[in-house]
Amino acid sequence: MDLSRFEDMQADELRSYLDFLFWHYRVVDSFWFIYVEETRGRAEAERLNERVWEKVSGLAARDLIKRFGIEGGGLAGFVKLLRLYPWSVLLGYEFEETADELILTVPVCATQEARRRRDLDEYECREMHEREFVQLAGMVDERIQVRCDFAPPGDRPEGCDCRWRFTLG
Repeated sequence: MDLSRFEDMQADELRSYLDFLFWHYRVVDSFWFIYVEETRGRAEAERLNERVWEKVSGLAARDLIKRFGIEGGGLAGFVKLLRLYPWSVLLGYEFEETADELILTVPVCATQEARRRRDLDEYECREMHEREFVQLAGMVDERIQVRCDFAPPGDRPEGCDCRWRFTLG
């Protein structure tokens, strides 16, 4: 990978490029899902999405831990990792931390919101996120338990797309 083109960029240019990368990351993920859904159906798109995010989340966690020197297990180490995880930036994860529990809330999921704007049904994302979060958490501390309070589709409070709880088992 040739990163030399970034050596002379100013901070505002680097931020702008990061903004582009995050946006593009989401766009690629969205169109990948949409095109699989169009050709193979939503159930198959969901199954493939589950496999992809189970794999790439573990790879991301391993790389983030190494690159940013994330040390210490438990929920404190896990939240350090989550704050650097690309989807945390993209979706604006909100965190509530206590000594015994970490609650992650997504007020508005950009992916589901885009589907709603296009009059597409929300897709079943609970299993995909469960696999994703289990992989992320397990790379920090295998004792971390993952539980979903709610996720699309289905009933949930107004102004909130999903909420997850993490505890030490």
